[in-house]
This record gives sequence, C-alpha cells and structure tokens, in this order.
Amino acid sequence: MALLALGINHKTAPVEIREKVAFTPEQQVEALSQVCVTTPAKEVVILSTCNRTEIYCSTELNGSRALLEWLGQYHHLNPDDLQQCSYAYWNEEAARHMMRVASGLDSLVLGEPQILGQLKSAYSLSQEHSAIGAELSRLFQQTFSIAKKVRTDTAIGENPVSVAYAAVSLAQHIFSDLADSRALLIGAGETIELVARHLSQAGVKSMTVANRTLDRAMKLAEEFNGEAILLGDIPEALINADIVIASTASPLPILGKGAVEAALKKRKHRPVFMVDIAVPRDIEPQVAELDDAYLYTVDDLREVVEENQRNRESAAQDAEQIVELGADQFIRQLRELEAVDTLTMLRRQAEETKKNELEHALRQLKNGKDAEQVMAQLANRLTNKMLHQPTVQMRKASAEGRQDLLGVVHELYQLSNGSESK
Repeated sequence: MALLALGINHKTAPVEIREKVAFTPEQQVEALSQVCVTTPAKEVVILSTCNRTEIYCSTELNGSRALLEWLGQYHHLNPDDLQQCSYAYWNEEAARHMMRVASGLDSLVLGEPQILGQLKSAYSLSQEHSAIGAELSRLFQQTFSIAKKVRTDTAIGENPVSVAYAAVSLAQHIFSDLADSRALLIGAGETIELVARHLSQAGVKSMTVANRTLDRAMKLAEEFNGEAILLGDIPEALINADIVIASTASPLPILGKGAVEAALKKRKHRPVFMVDIAVPRDIEPQVAELDDAYLYTVDDLREVVEENQRNRESAAQDAEQIVELGADQFIRQLRELEAVDTLTMLRRQAEETKKNELEHALRQLKNGKDAEQVMAQLANRLTNKMLHQPTVQMRKASAEGRQDLLGVVHELYQLSNGSESK
C-alpha cells in the first residue's frame, strides 16, 4: 500500500469544473463509505472547499485511476476529462503536498489560515465514520504539527492580504484608538463580514450594518452586537459614523456628496474616514472634495495589499523549509516502521534457533557431558546456524557480481579488515 494525494484545485481547473467535483458535508459521509468499498483505497479523507477537492488515501500504486473513475461516476463526469485537470502525489510527495496545503502555501491567498481548520474537519469526519487507519492518521498528525510550527515560527499569517484587512489597517493609521470610533458598514456580503471581523479585532465596539434587505443586515450585525438598518437610513446614520466602509453589488453609487456634506455639518465638521471597496463604486468620487471626508478606493488599498503580500512571500520561504524537513522526517519514520516486520521475523527466527540449541545443550548436560565442552559446542552451533544462510546468499551474490549486497552486509555488521581497524 502507498500514500496518495489526488486532487483538483484552483491552479489546475476553473471554477466551472471545481464546483462539479465538490462534495457537500452530507455527500462526504456517503462518499467515504462508497470509495472504501468500490476502489482499492483502504483509508480515505476527503477535503472539499471552494478552491480544491482532494482525496488523501492509502491505496495500491495503480489506485489513482480507480479513484478518478469513482470520482467521475459519483459526480457524473468523464474520468478522462478529470484526468486532464487533476494531480496525483505519492508517498513523500503526498506528505509534502499535504503539509503545504495545511500551511496555506498552496492556497489562492498565500498563508490563509482557514484551510487548516477545513483539513482538521475532514480528518475528524473520516475518524467518525471509521474511514481512516493508523498509516493515514500518522500523516495527518505530522501535517498538523508542521502547520502549527509554520504559524508559530514564521510571519506568514501576520500580514493579512485581503482588501478588507487593508481598509481596517488604514483606519488604524488615522485613528489612534479605534475603540472610541463608530463604524457604518454598507453591504452585508462576505467582504463586509470580513471587514466587521477585522474591525472587531481592532477594538471597534459600535457597528451599524446597512443593507438592501434588513434580514441579512440583522444577521451580520447580531454577530458583532451591532445595529441593522436599511440603505434609506444611511443619511441619518452618517451623522454618528467615524468610519464608513462600503461594499455592495449596486450598479450605481449609494452614497452621494450631498448626503455626506449634510452629515458633516451636523457632525460639526468632525472628520470621517471612508473606504469604497466596491466596483462599481458605492460612494461618489466627488465626496473626496469635502474638507473633512477622507475617501479611499480599491486602488488606494493596493499598496497596502502588495506590501503585505511581499511580507508573506518572504515568510513563505521559511515555511517551505519547515515543510521540507517535516516531510523528510515523516518519510524517515515511515521507512523505519516498514522495517519493523522484517526485524520481527529476523528476531523470531533467531529466538527459535536459540531455543533449539539451548534445549540441545541442556540435554547434553543432563547426559553428563562436560559443561565446558557443552558451552563451546553451543557457541559454535549458534554461530554456524546464524551465519549459514547469510553465507550461502553472500557467496551466491558474489558469484553473480552483486557487490551492492556485499556492501549492505558490511554496513549492517560494521565490518572492517585488519588494516582499517588499526
């Protein structure tokens, strides 16, 4: 059996294909039982995210094709088409790939931390449904350990590279203490949710979420103990907002110069920091003309994002070295375990020989033979029996020109001639 990592990800396939091979949580449970029965795979973990579907397993060396055929059958796709956009890593390469994935080195956003949690969930699901055994468990435990070391020993996750983070980072440069600032978030999608999370972590306690539908706004606002309003209520909410961050899918601006100007007058010209993440823009560009409004767009955030990306790429070099050492260590441990069966058989054979010769010697002693002579015979018989088969095989190897086998014997027994020992 061999370790295999088979997958399709954002580097090898467009989203149109990735979404077709994705598994829902409910499907994963069904798939785990199917794949263990219908393919050579004996231990299986299935990872399915928006950017990748990967199957980690212990299987036969020709097992990748069988898995592709199963994957195609399960999702009603042609296995040959999947072959074109898939990859298969075996043994050491499989271990290295898994560790890179868990460490965020193979992600669309370098160093993103969510993938480690997703990998742990996939592993737990396989454990829960008895789809994983000792071999794959050892690999996952080593993988989690290496991913933790990458997070601890490098700065790969310290400089987020999302536009949402860049917006909050700018706010921190402008306000000395965000805990006293009030934020108005326009929109309730993934980007605004990420903004809210970063703002909360930065200390902002007062947040208002404005959205076209109140239900969506309420759901997000409740998570951060905020307030939910409709888009029509924005002019009034602007009066108390120190930070305004907008990201909607509106084709036209939601916030105009007039509304901002009116709010600034009621704020007695206390400045307001505004970030428009949306494309097309949510805030009229003319707002930047107002003295007390500081408006930034996606283009303004690019420098922050690029700087953080450079920092992550530098940290990634250190992370790659940690992964390389981790993969080497795992394979070394795996090879040591592979020797256990051979060592067990060797020791069993030696014990059997010892037992037989000891019984022979004891019988000799009971028959009145001289003890010193019996001991000498015991030593000679043990030596001859232990070395008989190795001697026969070494002579045969030498006659066949197999010097490599003789070299192994020298290494195993640390042999040297007289001149070398002096």
